[in-house]
Amino acid sequence: MTQRARFLIFASLNCALLAPRPAGSHEFALDSTMTAFVKIDDRQADLVIRVPLHLVRPAKFPLKDREIDLANAGPAVQRAMAEISRRITLREGNRALVPSASMGRLSLPSDRSFDRYADAARHVETPPDPGIPIFSDQGFLDARFTYPIASPDSQFSIETTLAPELKDYLKLAIRYLPADGKSRAMIITSRSGSVFLNPTWYRAAAGFVALGVAHILSGLDHLLFLLCLIIPFRRLRQVLPIVTAFTVAHSFTLLGSAYNLAPEGAWFPPFVETAIAASIVFMALENIVGADLRRRWLITGLFGLIHGFGFSYGLKQNLQFAGNHLLVSLFSFNLGIELGQVVVLAVMLPVLALLFRVVRAERLGVIVFSALVAHTGWHWMIERGEVLWKVPWPRLDAAALATLAAWVMGALLAALLFRFLAKRAGTVFSRRAERRRAS
Repeated sequence: MTQRARFLIFASLNCALLAPRPAGSHEFALDSTMTAFVKIDDRQADLVIRVPLHLVRPAKFPLKDREIDLANAGPAVQRAMAEISRRITLREGNRALVPSASMGRLSLPSDRSFDRYADAARHVETPPDPGIPIFSDQGFLDARFTYPIASPDSQFSIETTLAPELKDYLKLAIRYLPADGKSRAMIITSRSGSVFLNPTWYRAAAGFVALGVAHILSGLDHLLFLLCLIIPFRRLRQVLPIVTAFTVAHSFTLLGSAYNLAPEGAWFPPFVETAIAASIVFMALENIVGADLRRRWLITGLFGLIHGFGFSYGLKQNLQFAGNHLLVSLFSFNLGIELGQVVVLAVMLPVLALLFRVVRAERLGVIVFSALVAHTGWHWMIERGEVLWKVPWPRLDAAALATLAAWVMGALLAALLFRFLAKRAGTVFSRRAERRRAS
């Protein structure tokens, strides 16, 4: 087989692998939600929980026509509570807690007692009016479980395996009320596993490092952008300044988003997704037409600001698991992203080096590979642009203008910093080149 034939076969395989497909990973569906409070006192922990009735249908509530027979529903309520106690586990350290007391009742779908812990606990203790109409697939089962604990300073965790077939469509919204009074909220699913309610800093750090690695490895658009960056290069020494610029830039906007400094509104996520796709197209086209590779890290840094907003979507929904260790978690998530990038580069660079040994016409290989990536990025940009076009844009009121001005100033400062560093780096490289020529 000739070298040209091998190259054509490889190009065809890449066309198949890089065929346009949806790359957005920040969407979520309408779902069922359980609401719970976990309150820690000196000697006991209380779990007060509200569960939609359709989730405990196997308890077989007695019916009168379509309504639940409340006067005879006691045994079914006990069966449902036993299932909830078995499927929702509260742990102290590594020990699963066993409830010493429990009570429960049925409630109307219009009931609003679970807005606060005190109201919810009081509501569970009050028996329902036997005459209220609660239909079999509507309303809630409200329950309270009391667990004896060794110490309020222990590490507590919670896990739900109720209706695991619903996966992430069934959420458990928890308000954690520790003895020190610093409450916080989180949302978990059956896929979350055992989640610490009050994690130590090192547990939070380990979890967010793993989250950062998983986020970069599962983000196809970010991976294609990295591929665009390194296609023209063959040495790690050439790639490191570019990846460093990308890291510094996306860290800037990632931290800003984590502290709620990013623009708000339904328009911004699709705008970021469209801009990320556009960055892939731009870098791929730059590879095709030829670019000043000595300044590639400057452009990469500017695009990294946009990618930082994209990374923030994978972070925001998980900051609930940081406990009191927000900064540690932010740093760890960023570290995880960098570790993931190193893994990707460690794979991509040798593969590209091997491929360009087969393809002797290196410039042609750069053009073909970049064209394949540009083709995919272009389709993503069009698809995401259509979504962006349908979203109402924000009104430019005082708050919106202030946010816009702050981010424009931040981007300008970042651009000036990158320009200054580029000049300094150019001066250093020129001096080294002169020294080599002189020697």
